[in-house]
Amino acid sequence: MARPKRDIRAAAEESTTPPDQLTEAQSLAKIVKAEGNCLYTCLLPDRRTVVAQLATRFRNTIWIKRGGYVLVELTPPKEQKGRVIGEIVNVVRDEREWRKQSYWPKEFPRSTYEDDEDEDSTVGKLPPSDSEDED
Repeated sequence: MARPKRDIRAAAEESTTPPDQLTEAQSLAKIVKAEGNCLYTCLLPDRRTVVAQLATRFRNTIWIKRGGYVLVELTPPKEQKGRVIGEIVNVVRDEREWRKQSYWPKEFPRSTYEDDEDEDSTVGKLPPSDSEDED
């Protein structure tokens, strides 16, 4: 049976607003690779790669693409079992809002694709003619 839409909407709404503060165990990370079975290889700001498991409330509700950002809660070294080092507790969907927060790491710069979105689009426009260049 399918999940109720209210569960899907609640999970999506929760991931659009960033938290005010991060705990010591939480860190933003960039998705490097989807491992399967809700496991993802993530790149932390200090250039470490870790394997994190997607929280159960996001499974089969929100998909994460490679290059996306997530909020990972790292487990203490004494409690780590196997290769899973943390849990993805939130997914960054509205990146502009998250970038405004003071805890956004400088190691994750804006991509050139994001900068191009702000400029006027040239889709559907003719290329500049030669007569414009001669003026």
